[in-house]
Amino acid sequence: MSVNKPINIVPPGDGKDEADTPQASGKRSLFERASGAFGFDSLAPARVPAKLPQGKAVRMPTPPRRAVAPGDAEDSATTRDLAPASSQPPVVIDAEADARPPRQREVGGRKVEFSGPLHPVSRVHLREQGLIDPDLGSSGLVEEFRIVKRQVLAIAEADGTAKARRVLICSPHPGEGKTFCATNLAIALAGERESEVLLVDADFGKPSIMKTFGLDPAPGLMDALRDPSIDAEKLVVGTDIPGLWILPAGERSGSDAEYLASERTWEVLNRLSRGAHDRILIFDSPPVLAASPAAELAKHCGQTLLVARAEQTARAALEDAIDLLSGCPDIRLLLNDATFSPSGRKFGKYYGYGE
Repeated sequence: MSVNKPINIVPPGDGKDEADTPQASGKRSLFERASGAFGFDSLAPARVPAKLPQGKAVRMPTPPRRAVAPGDAEDSATTRDLAPASSQPPVVIDAEADARPPRQREVGGRKVEFSGPLHPVSRVHLREQGLIDPDLGSSGLVEEFRIVKRQVLAIAEADGTAKARRVLICSPHPGEGKTFCATNLAIALAGERESEVLLVDADFGKPSIMKTFGLDPAPGLMDALRDPSIDAEKLVVGTDIPGLWILPAGERSGSDAEYLASERTWEVLNRLSRGAHDRILIFDSPPVLAASPAAELAKHCGQTLLVARAEQTARAALEDAIDLLSGCPDIRLLLNDATFSPSGRKFGKYYGYGE
């Protein structure tokens, strides 16, 4: 059975190379070379000049000093020095945090813990779908998604906000592998020793996450958005994969985009993120060009991985999708189902797995 394989991610049109972290490593990655073929370089913003022209220094005039009589000098100094001090301690303002819009600021408070029974997930069922088996060792697929998750975690840590820990996985059209990538990324992230993952099925029209894990449908995110009396964390489904939790899509409303654009969505997502510095939220959304909820979800996420299937996804579709997802500050491409590798890298061979 043919298994889809993601390729290293890199911002569309970005001239920087990325390996396990967002920092440059000196060599151009596989997708950077592929991105040149797609022509994404034209989408990059104009470069900032390395050196800006210096303006002419202007000396400001100094106001004349007022003559002070010998007897007035001490009185003047005393009056100035003995000004009443404030009894309140000085207030330290975080200029960077204060400059962020209110919805982008870090949410404080106690972490909302997930509870409830852990449902068993068939490892055979996962392997039959070409997904990562968390109980097996390293393979080519596992190593590819480890590269992806390292970059996701690095961006989340560098930003430090709850929004940066919310990651949207989507594609321009159906059939390009968004659910495959979202599921494998969630399993890979769950393997981290000091983090947990909440995989959210946000494809309300065609939910598939529960079926992918062999679990029965259940109330989920849309039910919590429609009914303010429902706590979303009580709808989270536990799995026997350590660190992996699932929030089902719930019942479709017919007004999905409108609910996602409401203040209630911010309240629910902030509650799920509050105080949870070790928690990553992964959203499997509808295709961007097929349904409107993806564009609304992008406004709630600090990272977006736009899945493109090799030899299938057109450049025009990617351009349109990127425009619609502009509410997210960090959009990157994830090349799926690629069979070429100019560098000849094969992680499975290194770890003893044939490919």
